[in-house]
Amino acid sequence: MQTHQLVLMIANLAGTFVFALSGALAATRRQLDLFGVLVLAFAAANAGGIARDLLIGAVPPVAVSDWRYLAVAMAAGVVTFRWAHLIERLHYPVRMFDAAGLALFTVTGAHKALAFGLHPVMAALLGMLTGIGGGMMRDLLLADVPMVLRADLYAVAALVGAVIVVSGAALGLSTVAVMSVGAAACFVLRMLAVRRGWHLPTAASARIAGAEDKSRRP
Repeated sequence: MQTHQLVLMIANLAGTFVFALSGALAATRRQLDLFGVLVLAFAAANAGGIARDLLIGAVPPVAVSDWRYLAVAMAAGVVTFRWAHLIERLHYPVRMFDAAGLALFTVTGAHKALAFGLHPVMAALLGMLTGIGGGMMRDLLLADVPMVLRADLYAVAALVGAVIVVSGAALGLSTVAVMSVGAAACFVLRMLAVRRGWHLPTAASARIAGAEDKSRRP
C-alpha cells in the first residue's frame, strides 16, 4: 500500500472513530440503550461517506463493504456506552469530537471526489457533504434540528477545508501536506467558532435588522 493510500485509510478510520464517539455520546445523553447508542455511532460515523460514495458511483460504499468501518464505529459506541462519564469530562466533548470528524471526513471526501474525476468545485462540495452528513444523520435520528443548520460556522468550516484540498491538488502539492493543512484549518475554524460564538446571520436577526433599518428611515 502506497504512503498516501495508507494516510487516507488512517484518516478515514480516525474520522469514523471520532464521529462515532460524537454520535454515541449524544445518544448516551438521551439515555438510549446499548442498541440505540451503537446505531447512532454507526450513523454519525458513516452517513456522510455513504452519501458521497453513492453520488460518485463508488458502490458498494466503502462503509458497508469494508468491515473495518463497522468495527471501528461499534468499538467507539461500546467505549462510549461504558465510559461516557469519563468522556464527558473533556471540554466540549461532543463538539470537539464532531469537529475532528468533520475535519477528517471533509478532506478525505474531497480527495476521493477528485480521484473519481469530479470537477474541483463539485469535489469541494462533496467534501463538505462528507463532513456534515454524519452529524446531520445523528441529529435527525435524535429529532434535533441538524447542527449544520444552526451551529457556528459548521458547513463553512468544512467548505474551507475542502477548498484547501482541492486548491492544493490543482497546484500539484503533496497530498498528505494538503490534507493535513485542510483538516487543521477546518478543525481550528470550527472550534474557534464554538468558543467565540462566530456564526452566520440567522433568519431572526435578518428580520430584526430589516425592521430597524426601516425604523431609521425618515
